[in-house]
Amino acid sequence: MVSRSGWRGCVGVLSLAVAALVLTACGGGGEASGAAGDRGGGGRTVEHAMGESAVPERAERVVVLDTGELDSAITLGVQPVGAVEAIEGSGYPRYLEGTEGIENVGTIEQPNLERIAALEPDLILSSKLRHEQIYDQLAAIAPTVFTESTGVTWKENFDVHAEALGRTEEAERVKADYGTRVEDFRGSVGETPPEVSVVRFLAGDTRIYQKASFVGTVLEDAGLPRPPSQDVDDFAITNASAELIPEMGGDVVFVTTYGPEEESTRAEILNDPLWQRLEAVQQGRVYEVSDDLWMLGIGYTAANGVLDDLTRYVVER
Repeated sequence: MVSRSGWRGCVGVLSLAVAALVLTACGGGGEASGAAGDRGGGGRTVEHAMGESAVPERAERVVVLDTGELDSAITLGVQPVGAVEAIEGSGYPRYLEGTEGIENVGTIEQPNLERIAALEPDLILSSKLRHEQIYDQLAAIAPTVFTESTGVTWKENFDVHAEALGRTEEAERVKADYGTRVEDFRGSVGETPPEVSVVRFLAGDTRIYQKASFVGTVLEDAGLPRPPSQDVDDFAITNASAELIPEMGGDVVFVTTYGPEEESTRAEILNDPLWQRLEAVQQGRVYEVSDDLWMLGIGYTAANGVLDDLTRYVVER
């Protein structure tokens, strides 16, 4: 979302947006998404969550406004010219290679429209869930393609990103390679795979992740069962208090922390006597993994990284 002060800082960009819309009207109509889109060549039309956009045959100057879009672009061999951070000052997900030199264009919550426009992108990628309210301004800067949502829909989103980027052949190779890795993992985990639990610590919130999440789909691909409280087609149990610690148990427990550890609920939960009684804790089967990878990645490179962790802690231990 863009704050009131942020809008005041975007006067120049809004002027560009108005000019682009005027040029479109003079040219005989059409959507705003096609107006600035001609800057990149407008060789193809892509259908997406906000309608249709004319995009270049192969976009080269791409701006991404979420971590899933960044994963998709890097996975497909495209280094964006601009990207947002999840948290101001946090940088880009560390598991991704090739992010050096990407211009910071704000945060997921508050993209900076002036910075985006200054980069003269030929394609902008995001989602309706994140940035529906500023779609028109973005589309007036460059062709803008939105998915409907994020997270559990990461595979469908990747297909949209690949089509918008003009890299569908590369995408098919990525998906085939992932499928092979999943089959190999399933073959190595044994006939009785362990129940896997996933817990995330945030500022003022503890989440127990269920099946309708990015990591939930990767665990399902890998053939790993979930404890009963997590074997549910929902996103997560949020604001889980200490009384719900028994629901966090499993044969193997993976934990992540979002943001500064001291601001999260991590110490509160891990120091609770109920946590110490969990079988996985007593057997040393609790593993701290990267929040960037397991929670923020939301793409095929992240999914392969999660499979690396699963191999390390489930198969090889």
